[in-house]
Amino acid sequence: MKDVIIIGGGLAGLTNAILLNRAGLSVQLFEEKKYPFHRVCGEYISNEVIPFLKQHDLFPEELEPSTISQFHLTSVSGNSLKMCLDLGGFGISRYAFDQWLLKKAIAEGVQFVNDRITNVKFNNDGFVLTDKKENYHESKVVIGAFGKRSLIDKELQRDFLKRRSPFIGVKYHVRTDEVSNQAIELHNFKNGYCGISRIENGVFNMCYLSHRSNLKASGSVQEMEEQILMKNPHLKCIISNSEILFERPEVINEITFEKKEPVHNHVLMSGDSAGMITPLCGNGMAMAIHSAKILSEILVESFRNGFDRMEIEKAYIKEWNGIFARRLWAGRKIQKLFGSPMISEAAVSLGKWIPPFSSYLMKQTHGEPFN
Repeated sequence: MKDVIIIGGGLAGLTNAILLNRAGLSVQLFEEKKYPFHRVCGEYISNEVIPFLKQHDLFPEELEPSTISQFHLTSVSGNSLKMCLDLGGFGISRYAFDQWLLKKAIAEGVQFVNDRITNVKFNNDGFVLTDKKENYHESKVVIGAFGKRSLIDKELQRDFLKRRSPFIGVKYHVRTDEVSNQAIELHNFKNGYCGISRIENGVFNMCYLSHRSNLKASGSVQEMEEQILMKNPHLKCIISNSEILFERPEVINEITFEKKEPVHNHVLMSGDSAGMITPLCGNGMAMAIHSAKILSEILVESFRNGFDRMEIEKAYIKEWNGIFARRLWAGRKIQKLFGSPMISEAAVSLGKWIPPFSSYLMKQTHGEPFN
């Protein structure tokens, strides 16, 4: 029996795996996709995580992530607001960062399994998991780090799945001269918004969230971009003058920002599995890393001092809610300012007239630096 099995090899899963393995726990990590691979993600990380990453030798300096210090916001009509980011961040692709973390995890002794977990059952002593090949795996603890939406969520009958989501996410990597190397840009369009920022190797990530009605009305992603996104003059300029590096976009359906439980049927959720912040806040990657930090610390302490499942769950729920609940709530509220022609125009204008208002909103969705 393993001490910990982690389902999902994204930032939260890999960070948990590395920290728990370093503490002497036996760790098995499952990821169904073959690395490296792309994920629908804004690929911007708030600098709040840098002290932690550097302290634990997890900052991917050799991948040369970009430095982000400016924010550029436009309304649906193209009205523009530019401001400095108080804390700033860095850009790096999930394709590169996840692969880099995986190599580090394997080199340090984490057991990696390239397979999908299809079933998770809890009994009084621990968990029995079934993989796609119908092999059984046992562990004392299971961490759910399977991202925004997973078949495991359905198998666990999680409540948030009962409420359908109308949002789709679309991502490309592009080369462009239309966006500053130091800026993260957020451009509104009808019923959606698009984020663009530099990652590594001079490449830019372009990722947008749209209401499904846009796609239904347009018939295809390309038509939706031409008919809806490009009505914002800034997006028209960027899309028209950029080299798309993907043969086809990465797309994910039914992105939900509904409240989730940090613990469900004794599975400890980490990263987007525990709760997803709205993409416009550009902070999901930082939250995934931070959630792995607090969870791994609680688990290590419990394994060292007499394992107590109920105390682990109680402590994690308290810590998770204390650090993230308000940020998620703020993100859901702030999202209502975007995707509407009238409201996005008002938000940009208000930010111009009252600069402290924009800074205040930004701080509501970002945390303080942590070790």
